[in-house]
Amino acid sequence: MLVVVAHPDDETFGTGSLIAHAAERGCPVVVACATRGEAGAPVPGSVPPGTTLAAVREDELRRAADVLGAERVELVGDWTDSGMEGAAPAGSLCAAPVESVADEIARLIDEWRPTLVVTLDASDGHRDHAQVRDATLHAVEMARWQVDRVYLHCLSQALMRRWVDELERQRPDAAHLALGELGTPDSAITTLLDTDDQLPVRERAMAMHASQASPYDVMPPDLRRDFLTVERLRRVRPPWPGGAPETELFDASS
Repeated sequence: MLVVVAHPDDETFGTGSLIAHAAERGCPVVVACATRGEAGAPVPGSVPPGTTLAAVREDELRRAADVLGAERVELVGDWTDSGMEGAAPAGSLCAAPVESVADEIARLIDEWRPTLVVTLDASDGHRDHAQVRDATLHAVEMARWQVDRVYLHCLSQALMRRWVDELERQRPDAAHLALGELGTPDSAITTLLDTDDQLPVRERAMAMHASQASPYDVMPPDLRRDFLTVERLRRVRPPWPGGAPETELFDASS
């Protein structure tokens, strides 16, 4: 499985339980990350003197991926984090043509020959996530190697509405509150994986990202658990025929 993300911590805050679920079932996982998260807001004291946020976050990415059971981490291209708003800085991920980003991802697909590719659905409104989503879907079509299945890792719209309610109460200046409706409609989700047993390893991996405030920190225990114990995906290749959701990706019948 090739998991393509935009920033360090996306692999854990986003797809962490999926990676651990796959690794436990013997599926080799490669994580590809398109930036080093330079535009993130570091937790005070988390960046030691003489180093950079980019270096800290790359190290956190590698340590978290190891905890989750990924076999390898690849940094894609040489782009910087675009940030949440304003003109995309020169050299940033969103300043690059989507075709250029897709070229780099296609190169990885041809090198690693995954049977399964996953990227974020970008329904949290972050423009770097959308750029990586679009580039990944394009790369799958460009690559010489034919990927069997492609999925978008989804954020449930119903859960995101509950999260936004918590943000409004606890962090009324949060940038996400200006992004409009967030999340993928639950009716569009094709795949539900029970990953309750992966919660301890997911929590350990999230702790590796000490420079970043976790989006789950503002959630009450019930909402946090609802986010972290079920993986929700939308299958885009081959198209989902409808009916009951898939409940497993890594057995012989899938």
